[in-house]
Amino acid sequence: MAADDATTPRKPRRTRRKAVAPQPEFTTLLSADDIYLFNEGSHLKLADHLGAHRVATGTHFAVWAPNAERVSVIGDFNGWDAEANPLTPRESSGIWYGVVAGVQQGAVYKYKIVSHHNGYSVEKADPCAVFCEVPPRTGSVVWDLDYTWGDAAWMAQRAARNAADAPISIYEVHLGSWMRVPEEGNRSLSYRELAPRLVDYLRDTGFTHVEFLPVMEHPFYGSWGYQTTGYFAPTSRYGVPQDFMYLVDTLHQHGFGVIFDWVPSHFPTDQHGLSYFDGTYLYEHADERQGFHPDWQSLIFNYGRNEVRSFLLSSAMFWFDRYHVDGLRVDAVASMLYLDYSRKEGEWIPNEFGGRENLRAIEFLRRLNSEVYQAHPDVQMFAEESTSWPMVSRPTYIGGLGFGAKWDMGWMHDTLRYFAHDPIHRKYHQNELTFRALYAFTENFLLPLSHDEVVYGKGALLAKMPGDEWQRCANLRLLYGYMYTTPGKKLLFMGGEFGQTSEWDHDSSLDWRLLQYEPHAGILRWLRALNDAYRNLPALHARDFDPAGFRWVDANDADNSVLTYLRIGRDEREMVLCACNFTPVPRHNYRVGVPCEGIWREVLNSDAREYWGSGQGNLGAAETTPVPCHGLPFSLNLVLPPLGCIVLTAPVG
Repeated sequence: MAADDATTPRKPRRTRRKAVAPQPEFTTLLSADDIYLFNEGSHLKLADHLGAHRVATGTHFAVWAPNAERVSVIGDFNGWDAEANPLTPRESSGIWYGVVAGVQQGAVYKYKIVSHHNGYSVEKADPCAVFCEVPPRTGSVVWDLDYTWGDAAWMAQRAARNAADAPISIYEVHLGSWMRVPEEGNRSLSYRELAPRLVDYLRDTGFTHVEFLPVMEHPFYGSWGYQTTGYFAPTSRYGVPQDFMYLVDTLHQHGFGVIFDWVPSHFPTDQHGLSYFDGTYLYEHADERQGFHPDWQSLIFNYGRNEVRSFLLSSAMFWFDRYHVDGLRVDAVASMLYLDYSRKEGEWIPNEFGGRENLRAIEFLRRLNSEVYQAHPDVQMFAEESTSWPMVSRPTYIGGLGFGAKWDMGWMHDTLRYFAHDPIHRKYHQNELTFRALYAFTENFLLPLSHDEVVYGKGALLAKMPGDEWQRCANLRLLYGYMYTTPGKKLLFMGGEFGQTSEWDHDSSLDWRLLQYEPHAGILRWLRALNDAYRNLPALHARDFDPAGFRWVDANDADNSVLTYLRIGRDEREMVLCACNFTPVPRHNYRVGVPCEGIWREVLNSDAREYWGSGQGNLGAAETTPVPCHGLPFSLNLVLPPLGCIVLTAPVG
């Protein structure tokens, strides 16, 4: 039977062979302690014990299927014969195991499961497989993860590179559509082809980290990885596991952090995957009011089941342990926290106290973050959480969820809504920008302009900007200037850095040809300048999470649609003045108060001609006058360029 046909249930044969006798290898691969921790919900390294592992006498297989009547390994090594290699139940653990002789690396396999319930029969991919067939084939692949890493220097210093006071500027990438090879049928680049090109591009643009949309195996390419079936397997679309390790290793060796998107919130209904795994609702809830996600037509993990927690905790730890990942961005946290998320009255089940909070998911998230930071204190955990749930990025010991940072979705929505207004109307919407200051330091926020904003008819970021071509480009440069000078770590989805004009299409490459045109080349040069300034000026990053690092000069000049504010570094001497003019009218002789006298040097100006601006500015510097303004003892008389952002550094000394 072919592997891609293996999801079709077949009536089991009547004849059964004697189960494989226990092999001595099981005591090291699946000890009593492993079983205890797994059933308790505390196992953190399941991939080392379940799944397929080559041993001296063959390959050891182990899978959790507690409601199965019988389980066997089928594959290309036994002609997909369900009678050839039955597995043995390991006491009352729910785990079936056995060693099959002669099975080598590269062998394709699945588990044939016959359930206690009405003889239900199904063929499943291995939940703990570390490698899978290239979709649309659905078999698991026996594979070793041996690799010699060369990133010791990065690993030794990454605590400082991932710290709260470090510059973290993230380039969000979808592996399959960042760059393609049109000469070869528009195919995607492999992991090894991506490595040098991505390194060169990150070095050129100045980002500090790259974030990959989920790399975990997924059957439907159009899900972008968010419908995961292989929680321990990088997708085979672009190479083998060692090829992906090479990509991460290469990025590390050149000084770039690597973040993965990870999806513990839901999983797809594909028959070969986790759904209805052993003829029962094993990983998911039986009741659709708890177990089915209406938005994504997918299944929700049962966080109250100990073994499911072990599975998810082990998946997260696996990417840190085996792939040296520097952070996980946990997807759709809000959908995990609320039992009534995207549900109408009567479509959800309250918790035991009558509330809407998913107490088991909360417990799981706290445990997840505690375990990750205990084992890897030099990484970061990011929450994509879109509500006002309190203390998402606060420690668990004071009642927080324990994440290192949270995506500021409110900032993203408010800011894009503001920029969509014609500048003539923006004076009526100043609060859409200033409101954030009221909550900016309640969490450790990351400012995202992510893939979610350039899909499903939303258009590209450049297309959201009003006005003619010059104004759209100026508005986009202003948006980026405002983003990079506002407290919070930064994230930008690929294509935004050069003003992609069309909505993101996962089946196509980015529109790299646009860089031959000066408007787009100018946007890229501006983004590069912002990244350089963000990295090199402590005032712009050292206190991203600290209210002492931000001070309004004037938030109330709505008539001119101008914002002015100070960013402060580790001490008062590390200070920059930021001024944003959100209209196409240049503001000459615009007086801004500052706290210290001397020459303030203009280090950034989004309207410079090299960025395709009009060239208005302050000729590189401005000197204070002893005229108090905005409650400060000195002031600068500035030119604020049209639809422009300028940054001036304080006098030294």
